[in-house]
Amino acid sequence: MRIGELSARTGVSRRSLRYYEDQGLLVSTRSPSGQRHYDDDHVRRVALIQAFLAAGMSSGTIAEMVPCMTDPDQRKARRALVTMRRERDRLSAALESLAAARKALDELIDVNLTYLADAAEGRTPAQPAQPSGPRPVPDG
Repeated sequence: MRIGELSARTGVSRRSLRYYEDQGLLVSTRSPSGQRHYDDDHVRRVALIQAFLAAGMSSGTIAEMVPCMTDPDQRKARRALVTMRRERDRLSAALESLAAARKALDELIDVNLTYLADAAEGRTPAQPAQPSGPRPVPDG
């Protein structure tokens, strides 16, 4: 398939696909006239690149992992593994932080629903309680 079809199938602009190639994240074959050609593996690779970018990885970080995926050898695999583990740790920490924020938000929603239910039934709503979620650290 040509770059336009890859763009249509992945929802990624042609410009971005060219950028991925410039960064070494994607490798196409070329026709005698110089047109880029891709196959279904490229569709999966673009989806993986998009997932990594959405997770906050830079194109440089992704490029550190690509040699292991495209042309593996032991040295490249060891270097890529360091990057992969670092990014996995970063994502795990972000997920834990997001889970804590979601828990605090769930508690606030429950407090708010109780307040609204009391008000709707004519009861004097109690002062909303503070959630037990993460507390900010005071400065100084």
